[in-house]
Parts: sequence; C-alpha cells; structure tokens
Amino acid sequence: MIELAGVHYAYGPDAPALNDLSFRVDCGEKLVLLGANGSGKSTLLKLLYGLVLPQQGSFRYREHLVSAKALKDKAFARRFRREVVYLFQHPATMLFNPTVFDEVAFGLRQLQLDGIEERVRRWTGILGIQHLLDRPPFNLSGGEQQKVCLAALLALEPDLLLLDEPTANLDPRTTGWLVDFLQDLQLTTLVATHNLSLAPELGNRGLVLGEREGLLYDGSMEDLLQNRDILIAGNLVHTHRHRHGAMEHRHFHVHDWD
Repeated sequence: MIELAGVHYAYGPDAPALNDLSFRVDCGEKLVLLGANGSGKSTLLKLLYGLVLPQQGSFRYREHLVSAKALKDKAFARRFRREVVYLFQHPATMLFNPTVFDEVAFGLRQLQLDGIEERVRRWTGILGIQHLLDRPPFNLSGGEQQKVCLAALLALEPDLLLLDEPTANLDPRTTGWLVDFLQDLQLTTLVATHNLSLAPELGNRGLVLGEREGLLYDGSMEDLLQNRDILIAGNLVHTHRHRHGAMEHRHFHVHDWD
C-alpha cells in the first residue's frame, strides 16, 4: 500500500523533520509510530496524507508516485482523498459545519458519493452519536468531537486511517473505548503516539523515529518493548531519582504523557 524510499523533509536549513526515511506498509497492517516530541511523527502523517511532499526521495501509494503533479490529476486525487484519511491531534480544528449531520456528510458530498444519508446514519450509529446529528459540533465534548471526526472519515469507507496522538485529549474511559474500537476496525491503521504503555494495544508493528537520526526501529512491538537501547535512543524512557527513606536509586520509566 505504501512505500517510502529515502524521504527527506525539512522546515528550514536548521529544522530537519524527516531524514532518509524508508519503509513499506502492506494492506491490513496495524502500525504504531513512536517518537518523542519533535521527532517528525506529525510531519510523516501529513506527508502520507499528501499535505506535504518529499523534498528528496519518493512516496508511492499503491505503486503510484504521490507528487504535486499526481495530486492535480482529478482521478488520482479523488481516489487518494477517499482511500486515505487523517484524524488530526486536535479534532476541533477539523470541525466547521453547522450540524453533526453536515459534518459527517461533508466529505461524502465533496466526493459526490452515493448513499450519503445512509452512510451518515450508519457510522454515527456505530460510534454511538446518532442522537447528536442535529447538534452543532462545536458545543460537544472533546470525546464526542473525536467520534464525529471519526464518523466523517470512516463514512468514506477508506483503506488507510492515519491518527495523530488520538488519545492526547481523552479521559481514561474514552481512551479505553477508542483502543477497543481501533482494534476491531478492519482497515490499515498508522497511529502516532509517544505513549509507550498504550502502543502494544494500538498495533503489532512499531516504527520509532529518532529526534535527529531518522528511523531507529521497524519491527514487532513485542521486541521493541524489550529493546532498552532503542527506547532510550528514541527518548521513550527516562530515569529519575527515587527516595525510600535514607536510600536513593534510579531506574527507567516509560513516557506515558501525551
């Protein structure tokens, strides 16, 4: 489905975001993209969604080169925008329609797909928000807004779902719901996070981006959790002092903040 070869992207001469990045993703895989803040996770998701393009190297989707020229081709762009969807870290930034129904229907209308009302009602039902269809999305809770955005994306019946720190602004109950929902979802997913304790629940293949070094690891989540050197290099674990009365010691902790 995806092939990146030698991809480089920088926001300026002193601000590299992606460095010589190469990997492949097959249909149906569930991947977790790990890395500390500033490692390029969001930039990589934006690139896979076509918001930014490689400055060096290549990105292919289903063997088609994704480039400025390709995205100007109406047939390719229409297919790409239907098959690849992206849930932003802050879902509220994706909302701009007057009602939840219009929000979920927006992409369907833009792509002129059939069965709009049926799709809207089906996916809002699956996500448990059908009772909100007439409500303004701006007045909903953060968890409800996230479900609205997910319904809007999944109503397109995509093949690839990209998620950027999807648990960052959720309470524990909604986080548990989202993890269960993503596990049951039958499509290719790539979830960016630096929450190491949740990572094994979100996918079975892990990609670790270094803060400057590019791709540090590509392999099973099970093996990654046992690889202390990679976890340290990726700034995914840290040490700090513990005091027990007069005794003091240090040991590693995972970064579970979002």
